[in-house]
Amino acid sequence: MDLDAVRTFIAAADAGRFQEAAAELAVTQQAVSKRIAALERSLGVRLFTRTPRGAELTIDGQAFLPHARELLRAAERAVASVHTGRRPLRVDMITSRSAASGLMRGFHRAHPEIDLDVVMLFDIETAVAAIRSGAIDASFRAVAMPGRPLPGDIESVRVLDEPLQLLTGPAHALASARSVTVAQLAGHRIWMPGLAPGTEWTAYYDDLAAEFGLTIEATGPNFGSDALLDTIADTPALATFMGGQTRLVWPAGHGLRRIPVTDPTPVYPHSLLWRRDDPHPALAVLRAHLAATAAGHGTPGTWAPEWAIPR
Repeated sequence: MDLDAVRTFIAAADAGRFQEAAAELAVTQQAVSKRIAALERSLGVRLFTRTPRGAELTIDGQAFLPHARELLRAAERAVASVHTGRRPLRVDMITSRSAASGLMRGFHRAHPEIDLDVVMLFDIETAVAAIRSGAIDASFRAVAMPGRPLPGDIESVRVLDEPLQLLTGPAHALASARSVTVAQLAGHRIWMPGLAPGTEWTAYYDDLAAEFGLTIEATGPNFGSDALLDTIADTPALATFMGGQTRLVWPAGHGLRRIPVTDPTPVYPHSLLWRRDDPHPALAVLRAHLAATAAGHGTPGTWAPEWAIPR
């Protein structure tokens, strides 16, 4: 439907005269008549009746008027949704329980005036494509895994090194330890059914296992975090890794233990990705916030893959 014709119809309905509507719209009276006639043909009804005093709405015109006003409001909202600075800042993270979610909550607390849209895309290829197309403004990812260099128009900065912890049930052999070294994990079965081939987190854990001779299993279907926690709680032979800033809740009866890993401490390298020419003003605010609040990386006694891009 021609929005100019709809706009002209509303102006004529409000003014009661085509001449006054033409003056308001800065067009000729003939243009107003042509637009109204085209709209009437499109709808298949008459919208106005000419009278000596001007133009009056027909019954069909009266019925159409509130919908016409809503059409224009919807069009204005649609335009506003893509105007830089007027639409929310769109940021991707892998899950709502991740450390990246904590970073964005901190940003929202510091800048409540900035509207946010948080999305959750699965893999880095999808996230990078969304950044390049403008569907999102930024993404939290571990980059850049071997064979997957970032495109030239994508910038990144490492914003958080998240220490890994070992999660065990109460009957696991390491459950009573206050901390464990990476060497102590050799020979223990670490179960991570969420590892998916081709993802950056799988590349990270593959490198971790190869570097320290660990046994990391991804067997069985991935039924989500609740099923994982149930299995770890009930199976003394299994443990799993989780990020130290990952937010998980489980029943008190599970008796799960979160145990720091040391000597060295494996850290998951979270980076912020964005398109170099993204003009959204809130993106610069987010980058400055993360630069001011994020801890340093490369701390002595920690480990990250060699492919992890430094700050």
